[in-house]
Amino acid sequence: MKFKHLSLAFAALLAVAGIAGLSFTNAPETYKVDVAASKVEWKAYKVTGQHFGTVNLKSGSLAFTNGALSGGSFEMDMTSIKVKDIEGEWAGKLEGHLKSDDFFSVEKHPAASFVITKVASRGTPGAYRVTGNLSIKGITKEIKLDATVTTEGNKANAQAAFKVDRTNYDIQYRSGNFFENLGDKTIYDEFDLNVTLVAGK
Repeated sequence: MKFKHLSLAFAALLAVAGIAGLSFTNAPETYKVDVAASKVEWKAYKVTGQHFGTVNLKSGSLAFTNGALSGGSFEMDMTSIKVKDIEGEWAGKLEGHLKSDDFFSVEKHPAASFVITKVASRGTPGAYRVTGNLSIKGITKEIKLDATVTTEGNKANAQAAFKVDRTNYDIQYRSGNFFENLGDKTIYDEFDLNVTLVAGK
């Protein structure tokens, strides 16, 4: 009987705590992304080869609840697109083309972003299935990706490699799905993004 009374008292305490708006889950901890230490790498493919380069980060953050990733976001400076596989005049021409309305329209849309909306464990520590909204050229689409996140002390490191279908963001230039008879001038619709975020409290 005494145990029953204690159980009822504990249940009543939980109910009062709920009414009072108290929570037994720790509040999320926010880690700010170090944009200088972090990086975004891209790689795009065409029939005759590929090009790759980088985009600078403008800002970002990662949120952890009870030690597990629970949210976050990052913003990319699309005006900073760089080509790394070629140099000189040809690199400059390609960078200018990528910034033009044929591709990312950076004058109208200088930033792109990714915002996490859902995080699920993939079964091992630090391995997550992340759902989020990727915004490019003012168009937002939901994407899913696998991420690996480690924490040590006040530092966190997050890595994710995923593919983006450029045609979802109104980038149709030399796409075989929109233009016929392109032959070896075809540029494939999907490109790779490899994101590394280094963050700290």
